[in-house]
Amino acid sequence: MPVDPVWGVDARPLHAVVRNVSTRYLAYGVDAALGLVMLPFNLAHLGKPAYGLWVLTASITASFALLDLGYSGASVRFVARYRALRDSKGLNEILSTLFVVYSCIGLAVMAVALALTPNLDTIFRVDAGQLPTARLLLLIISSYVALRFVFSVYGGVVVGFQHYHLNNMTSIAMSIAVAAVNVAVLLAGFGLIGLVAATTAVRILFLILYRRNAHRVYPALRVDPRAFSRDRLREVTGFSVFMLLLDVGNKLNYNLDTMVIGAFMGTAAVALWAPAQRLSDFLLRLANQINDALFPVVVDSHDGQRAEQLRAVFIQGTRLSLAIALPLAGGVAVLAKPLIERWVGPSFTEAGAVLQVLSALVVLRVGIATSNMILQGAGEHKRLTVYVGVTGVANLALSVALVKPLGLMGVAIGTVIPVALMAAFASFPRACHRVGLSIVTGVRKAVWPAIWPALVLVACLRVAMPIGSTGLVVLAVKLTVAAIVYQAVFFGVAIGREERRIYAKKARELMPRLTLLPAS
Repeated sequence: MPVDPVWGVDARPLHAVVRNVSTRYLAYGVDAALGLVMLPFNLAHLGKPAYGLWVLTASITASFALLDLGYSGASVRFVARYRALRDSKGLNEILSTLFVVYSCIGLAVMAVALALTPNLDTIFRVDAGQLPTARLLLLIISSYVALRFVFSVYGGVVVGFQHYHLNNMTSIAMSIAVAAVNVAVLLAGFGLIGLVAATTAVRILFLILYRRNAHRVYPALRVDPRAFSRDRLREVTGFSVFMLLLDVGNKLNYNLDTMVIGAFMGTAAVALWAPAQRLSDFLLRLANQINDALFPVVVDSHDGQRAEQLRAVFIQGTRLSLAIALPLAGGVAVLAKPLIERWVGPSFTEAGAVLQVLSALVVLRVGIATSNMILQGAGEHKRLTVYVGVTGVANLALSVALVKPLGLMGVAIGTVIPVALMAAFASFPRACHRVGLSIVTGVRKAVWPAIWPALVLVACLRVAMPIGSTGLVVLAVKLTVAAIVYQAVFFGVAIGREERRIYAKKARELMPRLTLLPAS
């Protein structure tokens, strides 16, 4: 395929979708496999207090993502827009302007880190003996976060050009390299500071590869701080402000739990929370990919005033998302206790109950993801921003109120309840209204066909639990068999004959194309 000297190679739409999504799942699979091995390895070599301290400081720096101010989402949108217009000059002005903005954000990250460092013990329950380590860890990780902001402009180019399979493959290489360095450093006898310094250095080196990917997909890329434009900044900021508000709400909902635990319970409790959170995050990423793929369809249906298509996206997106999430999260919830004990040891038994609650949260989040996507893409993003913001504030308040009397379970419950209320009384009802369905019809068509087969899955796992050992391989086999039974009931009984015919037709149309896709 000829390469345009300005715009690079235009991949065919189906090719791009399959390549991007498949490599994303591959990256998730590699991360999951490495996490399965590295978490107990690191716990064994560092101990709960040190590992909890690492997770806590990483969670603090993760909150710095709010300083993005919504520009990451806006950058992808404007890269795609100016690419479609074939306006190289305008695109480079946008990217140069964002480079200056991200550089300022990077400086702000280091300023915040320097301000937090001497006050860590007043905000979080960190032992006096851990304070010097905690402060140094915060500065090391913050330096990487600051540099990652500066390089974010290149990530926006790759995603906006629909070639993020390159970043997915780079991410896989980085994960493997980081894991290898992690093992080598701990086996050599170094402690937590040496471990974090070494793995952070590896991550910083890989930022150069992400920059190279951007130049590969957009050969005419020119980032020059002197091309900063106030007009371009106003143009991008007009959209980014709503992305910021949504991001703030999502951070309050899903990313502050670790810091609440660190503030009220200490680093050992953070270590107990980490396995349940890691597993639930992985389940969420696996189950929620369909909604990312459907978002452009929502925008197109709304702009083209195709109400029937928008309604079909809502019904099928919600139903299929739940059909993916329920066998994953439902199965893990049933086997949570033996799964946690065999993975990280019997001293983490408390995390099993937490994992059950967080698995329910995964189902709720995936279940309303299509509703939220409908609202965001079909002109009701302001209303969605209010929903997410109110839920986030309620989440934080309830988690803080329940952490002392109930401990880790209080934080988990404090997260689930506001999301459940938003799903039942805000996002799902409003999305039903937006696509012209009553709530009862929406539940009957989009939710119930995916929900009731889960009862069969739970029954199968309950029957299988006493059979065989409780090793990780045996548990994985039980989960797989139960998931197959669920899918057989869902596709064979829960949905109607006409829908089975449509699904089968789409699958037959897609498979020959997949086998004929050219190599990248």
